[in-house]
Amino acid sequence: MVALVAVLALVPDAVLDVRYATARNFTGRPLYPAPAALLRRPAAERLAKAAAALRKDGLRLVVYDAYRPLSVQREMWKAKPDPRYVADPAKGSSHNRAGAVDVALADRDGRPLPMPCDFDEFGPRAAHGAPGAPPAAAANAARLKAAMEGAGFLSYQDEWWHYRDPQAPSWPLLDVPLAEAAR
Repeated sequence: MVALVAVLALVPDAVLDVRYATARNFTGRPLYPAPAALLRRPAAERLAKAAAALRKDGLRLVVYDAYRPLSVQREMWKAKPDPRYVADPAKGSSHNRAGAVDVALADRDGRPLPMPCDFDEFGPRAAHGAPGAPPAAAANAARLKAAMEGAGFLSYQDEWWHYRDPQAPSWPLLDVPLAEAAR
């Protein structure tokens, strides 16, 4: 099995808000048995680099999602079969390869900062640079993007929160349950 790294091992001040471990997500039900944020080491190291840059400005990362088992991807596809927002499990996503992370910003005390829209709001407001976002939210999204891209991640235009390691497409799909992957 591929060894995955817990995000908190390299970014101990990250705020975990793993939405898929709760009903507060687009499916309306928990998809993970417990909150976990795991990545392949290269992606975790990139995330640590981004977190260090943000920390200098008194900011912390909020992590919504990271590695996602392929079986969970299938459940998401059933709920929202739209490839703009949910990858077709036949192809998989960088999340299923442990090479993508969904993040936002928090202040030094862990309080979430305003962002253009809520995580997993599928629509035009979620896009980078979407018009109509409050100025503070737009600035926070731009600051997040600069830090993540500065660490080597690639952004996804339709979701301000989604970043992937450029190597991720070459990594194999994984369907290891989170409880096993976290060991």
